[in-house]
Amino acid sequence: MLRFENVGMRYGRGPEILKDVSFALTPGSFHFLTGPSGAGKSSLLRLMYLAIRPSRGLIYMFDRDMSAARRRELAQLRRRIGVVFQEFRLIDHMSIVDNVALPLRVIGENPEIIDSHVREILSWVGLADHLNSRPMTLSGGQQQRVAIARAVINKPQLLLADEPTGNVDDEMGLRLMRLFVELNKMGTTVVVASHNEALIRHFKFPVMRLDAGEMTIKPQL
Repeated sequence: MLRFENVGMRYGRGPEILKDVSFALTPGSFHFLTGPSGAGKSSLLRLMYLAIRPSRGLIYMFDRDMSAARRRELAQLRRRIGVVFQEFRLIDHMSIVDNVALPLRVIGENPEIIDSHVREILSWVGLADHLNSRPMTLSGGQQQRVAIARAVINKPQLLLADEPTGNVDDEMGLRLMRLFVELNKMGTTVVVASHNEALIRHFKFPVMRLDAGEMTIKPQL
């Protein structure tokens, strides 16, 4: 699914943010990503969803060498990745329904199927009463749930979630994590970046830990 080989990352002439990072994610795996602020988590996620290229090292995704991938191919590969950003990145002039439906419309899904799937996922995240609302009328926690619904609506092969439970209460956080678990059971590879140690311990998935740009991966017993 995804493999890093001795990847280093720096911005301009600054110090390396990531140092010789090597790991492999098998299809259908689930990992947490954690570490102190400034450890390089955001840069690692940006590399994973193909927003930037590494300064050195190799990245393979879906059995393809990303160093040789052209811009058009990268755009096609990104359609197979769902991303939950900390800043949500919702489209303000579109309704909640239209925001969540966007990934399905891009791939030309049947409108009736889109409507059914969108209503189902918005009900799951507790937003069935806000279908026609605009993002700016919602709270931060509600916007985060919309962003999660949009990221998972097309059942991506790889889901990357950056602090997806950071703006919701514990009960909703557990509910959202269970949504990720169910998606994982259907075959999606999942990486969840989180500082919530209690949440990480609750779900017992392996932990990718970054510290000063270096990575270790440990199972949870």
